[in-house]
Amino acid sequence: MILLMKELHISSSQRNQMIDITNDIQHLIKEEKINDGVIIVYVPHTTAGIIINEGADPSVQQDIIETLQKLIPAHSNYKHMEGNSDAHIKASLLGSSVTLLVAKGKLVLGTWQHIFLYEGDGPRKRILYIQICKNK
Repeated sequence: MILLMKELHISSSQRNQMIDITNDIQHLIKEEKINDGVIIVYVPHTTAGIIINEGADPSVQQDIIETLQKLIPAHSNYKHMEGNSDAHIKASLLGSSVTLLVAKGKLVLGTWQHIFLYEGDGPRKRILYIQICKNK
């Protein structure tokens, strides 16, 4: 087994945004010549998350953002004073990493599944760490 660590730099343009990073990850798989293996995508930011969900219909991403906004409003009686308490809570619910399988040089995803960076406190520049475990 070979372990590699890579970085992916993503810039968001809105306060709440779902950024499809599927092609970025697939490009990395091709670049690193990963035939079979496991990839962990991790975002080390407390106001961002990583999820796998529907990627064919952009209205799904909008529904996720709008539902999170309804459940966790931007302005409420939060104790945290930076003005981004909602983003911390949303990111905690979504999670900071996903584990992905690679087979025959491609991500193992369902027909409609894509990988998204959820931005909760943008616009910002974000870094994602990609841990790759591949066969020799």
